[in-house]
Amino acid sequence: MNHNLPSARGVAVGKTGLLLGLLLSACCCFAQAPPSPEAFLGYPLGAHFTPHYKIVEYFRAVAGAVPEQMKLEQYGTTYEGRPLLLAFIASPENMRRLEDIRKNNLRLAGMLHDSLKPDEHAPVIVWLSYNVHGNEPASSEAAMKTLYELVNPASARAKQWLPNSVIVIDPCINPDGRDRYVHWYNDVVGAQPNADPQSREHQEPWPRGRTNHYNFDLNRDWAWQTQVETQQRLKKYNAWLPQVHVDYHEQGYNNPYYFAPAAEPYHDVITPWQREFQIMIGKNNARYFDRNGWLYFTKEEFDLFYPSYGDTYPIYNGGIGMTFEQGGINAGLAVQTADGDTLTLAQRLEHHFTTGISTIEVASAHAEQLIKEFHNYFVEAEVHPGGEYKAYYLRNDSFGDRLERLKAFLTRNGVSYLSAGIGTYSGVDYETGRSVTFNAAPALTRVTG
Repeated sequence: MNHNLPSARGVAVGKTGLLLGLLLSACCCFAQAPPSPEAFLGYPLGAHFTPHYKIVEYFRAVAGAVPEQMKLEQYGTTYEGRPLLLAFIASPENMRRLEDIRKNNLRLAGMLHDSLKPDEHAPVIVWLSYNVHGNEPASSEAAMKTLYELVNPASARAKQWLPNSVIVIDPCINPDGRDRYVHWYNDVVGAQPNADPQSREHQEPWPRGRTNHYNFDLNRDWAWQTQVETQQRLKKYNAWLPQVHVDYHEQGYNNPYYFAPAAEPYHDVITPWQREFQIMIGKNNARYFDRNGWLYFTKEEFDLFYPSYGDTYPIYNGGIGMTFEQGGINAGLAVQTADGDTLTLAQRLEHHFTTGISTIEVASAHAEQLIKEFHNYFVEAEVHPGGEYKAYYLRNDSFGDRLERLKAFLTRNGVSYLSAGIGTYSGVDYETGRSVTFNAAPALTRVTG
């Protein structure tokens, strides 16, 4: 036997090993090359309105391509059965400890009590919410571009931001309303869009796409959570409590872009830091808009009083909540504005993309202070609670299950409460405004916040 000749088995094993090596190499290369929106959709962003199912498919494709940087989670479904998604984008290191980051964030907010101390040296969490109003659709198009920028291997700035930040993207809060608008528009538009504001494609009929299946405005529902989309989303939001939240909108197409700071006056409980950071975001947005010659305004409207908007609910939960508004309702793919310019979908989504990237940039640069101030917000709320009273006693009555429904409402919003101990208490009667003393039975409930 000639021992210098390779055996047939040895050759076969060698070829198999070579083939396996090539396959592994190909898989590694694929994992580092997520598809761009244009390559995946077959058209440039802004050329068409993308149906919701294709947005979902794109996010799933990217998640499959870069699992080390992106996690995609379906947190619920709409009344019409469309999926509701959250994309988590982080550096590979942060992605591996994503659950630890979430739990630490709850410790910072005093919402998780375990044996570990909250760590202020943690990544900042930035949550971007798109398309809460279905007929304000440019933002979901921008969501795809923002996602690609964050996972694109060629993006040097994303590599700089992600080590100290976790980005959460909800690409479409209101899929039912969005598809109602998009299907209608795609049905009436011609081979080329007609920019004349009087053309049919700019005259959306009732019930329009703004609301969800039950014609409810989801941007009024953050605190009350009457709709299934909100109920499912707020469970996830309150399980994370991000430091920064942006809610994307569109307004009348003759308006320039709006971004923070919000209109004054501010509510007294909004902290100096929350006000300061809104200004920082606004200045950075303005820097990009000035560079491109894009019009914008701040402060003139969009206040922070009603607690159930996409900017105020985060504000009153210790974060930095902001509304960004692009002119574009009923603009279609292109519309002629009052000053004679033509506003396109491509321009609208580019503006939203720019403010999203600007927000991530500023949050990443100030991650340490954002985390510190976020933690301090909840410490101060416990040590030096605001408001005129320290506690409220709610009397049970015979009118159905009102107290039980109130308890469920408080639980959904993370407000603590407990049953009052038997004893004598003094306080101010809400109905009369007089100081009273009363005996508490087990049916009474004490609510703290």
